[in-house]
This record gives sequence, C-alpha cells and structure tokens, in this order.
Amino acid sequence: MGRVRHAWADLWDRFAASDPGLIRLLAASTTVGAIVLTLGVLALLDTPVLLMVAGGLTAMVSTFAINEPQPRDQAVTLALALPAALASVTLAAGLLPFRFVSDLAFVVVIFLAVYVRRIGKRGTSLGWIAFQVYFVTVFLRIDAGTLPRFYLVLAIALASSAVVRFGIVRVTPERTLKRLRGAFRARLARVVDALADVVEAEIAGRTSEQQVVGLHRHTARLHECALMIQNRLEAGTEDARVAALVQRRVAEAELAAERLGIHLLRALHQDTGDHTLTLHLPGHRPAAGSRPVSERPDAAVLRRLHSELRALRVLVSRIDAKRPGTGLAAVRNRLLGYRDDARIPDAVPGLQDAFRGVADVARAILGLQLALEEEDDSEDDSPETARSREEIGAEDVSLAPESDEDEVEPTGLDRPSTRAAFQVAVGSALAIIGGELISPQRWYWAVLTCWVVFINTSSTGEILVKGSRRLVGTVVGVAAGLGLASLVGDQPWLALLLAVLCVFAMFFTAPVSHTLMAFFVTTMIGLLYTLLHSFSPEVLVLRIEETALGAVCGIVAALLVLPVRTRHRTDEQLAEVLRRLRAMLDQAIAQLSGDPAADLMDKARELDTALDDLRASVKPLMHPVSPLRTRRRNARYIMGLLETCAYHARSLAATAELVPDSLRIGADPQLRKAARRIDANLRALTDHVETRAGAHTVLESGPNIASLLSAAAEVERGTGGGERTDGDKVTLRVLRHLQRLDEGVLGLARPLGATTADAEESRLAERGGPVADPAR
Repeated sequence: MGRVRHAWADLWDRFAASDPGLIRLLAASTTVGAIVLTLGVLALLDTPVLLMVAGGLTAMVSTFAINEPQPRDQAVTLALALPAALASVTLAAGLLPFRFVSDLAFVVVIFLAVYVRRIGKRGTSLGWIAFQVYFVTVFLRIDAGTLPRFYLVLAIALASSAVVRFGIVRVTPERTLKRLRGAFRARLARVVDALADVVEAEIAGRTSEQQVVGLHRHTARLHECALMIQNRLEAGTEDARVAALVQRRVAEAELAAERLGIHLLRALHQDTGDHTLTLHLPGHRPAAGSRPVSERPDAAVLRRLHSELRALRVLVSRIDAKRPGTGLAAVRNRLLGYRDDARIPDAVPGLQDAFRGVADVARAILGLQLALEEEDDSEDDSPETARSREEIGAEDVSLAPESDEDEVEPTGLDRPSTRAAFQVAVGSALAIIGGELISPQRWYWAVLTCWVVFINTSSTGEILVKGSRRLVGTVVGVAAGLGLASLVGDQPWLALLLAVLCVFAMFFTAPVSHTLMAFFVTTMIGLLYTLLHSFSPEVLVLRIEETALGAVCGIVAALLVLPVRTRHRTDEQLAEVLRRLRAMLDQAIAQLSGDPAADLMDKARELDTALDDLRASVKPLMHPVSPLRTRRRNARYIMGLLETCAYHARSLAATAELVPDSLRIGADPQLRKAARRIDANLRALTDHVETRAGAHTVLESGPNIASLLSAAAEVERGTGGGERTDGDKVTLRVLRHLQRLDEGVLGLARPLGATTADAEESRLAERGGPVADPAR
C-alpha cells in the first residue's frame, strides 16, 4: 500500500506540475458541470432539442466568459449577464426576418462587445455573453415565436452556471493560490530531479543531452508557475505584507534553482563556453560524450553531489507539509551547512559552486516555509540553519512597502479596446459579406472566426499566427467530426455525451494550444449537427471554407484599420524590457552602496512580466513558417541575450538582498563606474529602439569590469596577497554578474542596428579617419 500511495502522490505531483493550480482542470470542469446541469433541468421540462442545444451553449459561454478573481464580483457580473443576454437575443430574434438589418445590427453588437472591454473584466465578460448569445440565436435560427421559451432557457442556463460556480465547483482566489504553491513545489522538485539526472548521466559516463534538454524544459515551467503565483497574490492574500513576502520567497527559490543549474552545467562542462546561456537557449546542445566517472579525479565528489541533490529533492517535496520530527531537520541542517566554505569538499571551483547552490536552494525553501508560516520548529537547528533563520527574519522586517506608479493610459484611437472594436467590426462586416456569398445559411462561422482571432492578440503577426492555427485545427477537426458522426448514428444521448467531452477538452487545452481548441470545437459542431439532424460532410467542409474566410478577413482588417505592426509592437515591449532592466540594475547597485533597502524582488517580477510579454509578441517572428528568416534569427538571438541579462540582473538583485549593511561594496568607485556605463548603454539602446530615427547609436565599451573581475579572482584564489573576506567574495559575485550584463547589453547592439565604441574605432581606422574616444 505504501508503494501505491507513493506512486499516486508522484503521479498527482506530475499532473499538478503540468496544470499549475489546477486552473485548466477546474475551468473545464465548471463549464461542463454547468452544461450538464442545464441539460438535465431542460430534459425534465421536456424541452425540444433545439432549445436544449441553445441552453447548453448559453451555459458554456456564461461560465467561461466570467473570470473575475473574487466570487462576489463574479456574482454581480452573472446577475448583469441576464439582462444583457435577454436584450441581445431579443434583438437577434426580432431582426431575423430582415437579413440586411440583422447583419448590420450584428456588426454593431460586435463593436460594442469589444468596445466595453475598456471597463475592465466585467465589460469583457458582458461583451462576450452578448456576442455569443446573438450568435447562438442566429446559428439556431430562433424566431420571435420561440422567444418566451428561450427566455426561460436563458434563465435556467445562467442559474445552472451560478449553482456550479458558487456551490459545486467553488473556486476562490485563496484556494487557487494554495494550489499554485503546491504546483510550484512540484515543479521545483522536477527541476531538482532533472539536475540529479544530469549528474547521474555524468556518473554513468553517458551523454546527458536528453537530461539537459529536460532541465531546460522544467526550468522554464518553474518560471511560468512563479509568474502565475505572483499575478494572483494580490487577489489571493488579504495581507499585502504577506503577499510581498511570498512574492519575494518564490522569486528567490526560482532564482536559486536556476543558479544551481548554471553552476552544475558549468562544472560538468555541458555548455559551449558561455555558461550564462545554457538554461535559456532552446537550440543549445551539450558536448557529445563524457568520461566515465571512474576516470575523473573528482568521482567521489560527484557521487556526493548526486546524493545531496536527492536529499534536496526530499526537502523540496515536503515544502508545504507540517511534519514533526527530526528527519527533515537533519537533511536541512546538512544542506545548509554548505553555506560554510569549510564544509564544502575539495574539488574544482565549479563543483564547489554547485554545493553552494544546493545550500542556496535549501535556504530559499526555508524562507518560503517561514513566509507561509508552515515551519516553526527550530529546536533541532544547526548553527548555520539558525543563522539562515535570522537573516531571513531581518530581510522580512526590512521589506519596504510597494509603491504605486501612475501609468499614463492611452486615449482615443490609441486605446487598445477602441482600436480592436473598429478592427473587429470591419473584419466582421467583410466576413458577413463574403460568408453569405459562400453560403447564405452558414455565413456566421466566418464571423465567429474573425471574432476569435482578435481575442488576446495585439499585432498583425499574432492575428496571422492565430488564424492559421485555427484553420489547421478546423481541418483536422472536420475529419474527426465525420468519423464520430458516422459512429454515433441515431443515438442522440451518445452524441450529446461526446459533445460534452469535446467541450471539456476544448477548455482544458485552450490555454495551451489554439489548434487543439479549434479541433475540439469543430468536432463538437459535427456532433451538434448530428443532434439537430442536419449533419452532412458538405456542412463540415463548408466550415473549413468559412473559417479560412474569417481568418483572412481578420488579417485584412488588422492590416488596413488602425494597424499595429508586429515590429512596432515588439519595439514598444523591447523598450519596456530595457527600462525594467535598467531600473532593476540601478536599484541593486544603490542597495549595494548602502541606500535604504527596497523590494528588489518586485523589480524582478516587473522585468519577468515585461520579458514574457515580449516573448509572446515575437512568436510570429520566430514561427517556423515565417518567411522572414533574417528577422527570425535576429529575434531568437535578441531573446537569448535578454534572457541572459534578466538572469544576471535577478542574480545581482538576490546578491544585493543578502549583503550585510556593513559591506557597502557598491560604493567602490570603479564598480560604480562600470555600473554607470551599463546604465548609459541601456538608456542609449532604449532611446534607439523607441525612436528608430536612423541615428547612429554608439555604446560605450571598455575593459573596466573584466580587469576588476581578474583582480577579484586573484583575491578569491588567495594569490592577491591578501586574505579573503566576505566582501571579497561578494564583490567577485557582483562583478561576475555585471560582466555578463555588460556582454549581453553590448551584444544587443548589432541586431538592433547600433554599434559599439570598439567596432566604431575599427571602422574609422579602416577608413583612415580619426579614432573615437570611448570616454567622450
């Protein structure tokens, strides 16, 4: 039984890691539950199949469209949804006999449904419901004579959605946050497992390429989960100070795990010379082959590291469990002991850094437990563990309150909701005209596709990619729909059951893949037509044509109506990333110089959020089918450098958080000069990206940081004539991160159309002109 429980717990951890916070599972379950309850009530009332389908679709849209965090806000929006739905269906049914007026009214409804997004999540939800109910009315051709019964169906659908949402599957921000913390624990454990697998492959003398690729994947998922936690902290935690503590500790745990991976790969020679890129570039491949561990001089140390990684895995897996006893305490004490250099085994510097990284992860776990008030037994603490507790407590006390920054909101046609409203309205009008030319009875599929491709997109490139993915999913879904419809035959309840399963799969896969969502939508449509006794292969083929038309109309509208070019959008977000990087660097150096402590982890979260937004916007440029190969290579290169800079900026912030006030190493004039140069380069790059005026931007370059790093390394090795101090070690760490930041920022010059002072000197020297002075 113990093995069964362990296997089940391991399986559940894997599932929780794949669906952080069970957000997708609960969303799909709530939607399906509302549909099933609605259909059950309507079946008891002996409702016709046509209205049962309408009720099921209304329950579906009223469930997934409302996504406000607090239940009380959801209840208000759900109450307002009934009059909005009644008004929309009344308008659609009343105008159904008048084709031209009905089409015109549909375009107006679409415009208003998008325009009200400026109100916030409530406006977005009500707009969704109004549009979808109008669409359902046109799709099922519900006329004015059927309206009284349809009103009752709408009320039942919304009531069923409320019962499931607030009673059967109750989802609160607090519960979601708690599950996200469990998912973070599971993903952190997967990262440690991946690290142990890399070491195990090295011990066995195998090529660890597969293990390194797995480490990349698990590290990226850990980062994704950390961002999800940070985005939900405000709604899921009443105490703002506790939310800030959890945010800081989650970021520290993520950074410690990432840093441990960097140290480990550096120690095992699994990279290609640039240790900072190994966890960020998907195209990286480790060196082929490795020596058997028996031939390595540090074989015993490598085995010990593998054992300690497995011990760290045990500590991570119990991160949210209140288990008394001394077992976990002994493991924690041993791992935290590696913070003391005297306890680190004699090995190459890379392996020693890996042991220090293990201690950093153990300390981050302790900090997260204390922030969550899940660890209060300190009787078995070792001196090193007690010191770690004191440091964490001092950091928590010094936490500064978060400052609110006033952001300038765009107005007029620059407002995203206004621009999108005009774009969708024009695209839908084109889709209606073209759709009726293809099929006067099925034109609405083109309108639906045009509507969907504009959801959560902000540039022409994103709309193009989303439209193509929807078309691919639709084509494959047609084949599946044909097969299922032939199997179902004249069994309506089987068709209904399969349609409900398709709805579940549709909402479970929607956040992951738009192609899969379109596949399940099309399969469900084939089953619905079977229920309505209007199924034919020609209908599903017609859906492909209408989907393609809707996607094309959306792209045309995005190109011609208030267009937001992909390059313009990515330039805006790239400039934002550079600004966040600069702000984080400035604050870290200021804190190292003795300025009052600030919440650097909050700066790190802002940087990560901006970087994720940029990553989403450049996806169209990096898509395999993109014909712009040069821009695709540049985009990948720039993202790799920005990931590297973000990692070292976060590491620098974490170092600044841990430095005692007595050190003040940032006050060193040479170090501040190097930091000012990086700051000036970041400012110059930001101005260059924002203006794009063709100005010749030259970034400063010089050996300042490299020479400082060399001198500090001599002290670290004990060859500099002085005794190593805590300040020397911290200075070395700071300089390493600044060196990598400097290299990353200078590396951005070429792909962004700027140049460096060294390159400018070489160019002028080749032409026989005067040599520029970098200090000028």
